[in-house]
Amino acid sequence: MVLAVALVQGASRGLGLEFCKHILRNKSPAAAVIATCRAPEGASELMGLAAQYPGKVTVLKVDVNREDEIKGAAEEVRQRFGKVDLIINASAMLHPSGKGETSLRDVSAQGIISTLTTNTVGPLMMAKYFAPLLLRGGGCFGLQPPEKAKLHSGIIVNITAKVGSIGDNGLGGWYSYRMSKAALNMATRNLSIELARSRPKPYHRNVPKDKLFSTEHSVNLMMSIIDKLNIEKTGKAYNWDGTELPW
Repeated sequence: MVLAVALVQGASRGLGLEFCKHILRNKSPAAAVIATCRAPEGASELMGLAAQYPGKVTVLKVDVNREDEIKGAAEEVRQRFGKVDLIINASAMLHPSGKGETSLRDVSAQGIISTLTTNTVGPLMMAKYFAPLLLRGGGCFGLQPPEKAKLHSGIIVNITAKVGSIGDNGLGGWYSYRMSKAALNMATRNLSIELARSRPKPYHRNVPKDKLFSTEHSVNLMMSIIDKLNIEKTGKAYNWDGTELPW
């Protein structure tokens, strides 16, 4: 019997794919993974992972820029699983060009809109449509035993970045990415207040600032924090070492 359901949004590569691997390695057979990505047909490594764990991985096509796809995925998950215990919003983009703006002359309206849509609007729409399923979740990915899991319901984890901190910004640049993560921070804070009335708990995880960290090491660090989350830690951002990151 599946005790916990984890949904990883943006699971075709990078941190999202590594989260799927980590959960399957460390939580299976007590957990099922729902992995979403824009183009499953091109996600060879993810599809290989699904084949490696037959019956444990469900791959869904979800482009977070399309609200209708998010809504449809939520309905499919409702019908197949009836709940979600953990959502990790892992997909993100630096900029459509592949590199951040180094100065104001590099800024374009479309670049900012595209980055905000993926990094900020997408996770918020995921929260909108999956909140009812998180209400039915039990926080089974934490240290709480199942009988005490109702101390909080499902968990939403939004992957933020240190460059999204306004107070910590001493270098400038990367307008689109910085703005998108700062806006995501505000969305997460709002969610923590609203959803506290109905129990699902959103959290931020801060991407390790040392870019030399492997995805496996990064996810190990982040999951060690996720596994210890409790209701007092909601609506906050955390560094890779577990220290709280000021907004």
